Amino acid sequence: MNSITVSRQFQLTIPKKVREHMRIKVGQKLHVIAYDNIITLIPVRPIQEARGSLNNIKTSILRDDTDRV
Repeated sequence: MNSITVSRQFQLTIPKKVREHMRIKVGQKLHVIAYDNIITLIPVRPIQEARGSLNNIKTSILRDDTDRV
């Protein structure tokens, strides 16, 4: 597990291994979600990176009442 320290300006430095694994670049934006006592950082990615990620999705399933006859 990696640990970080909060600076006097409340800044954080993401450890190198984590940055490389998550492909975080300089200037990239992160979403911050706080829930209970947990802070989650989620990298904002361009929508183009999601292209092709749903290639094998089943489209023949019933999605809502209007699809049912």
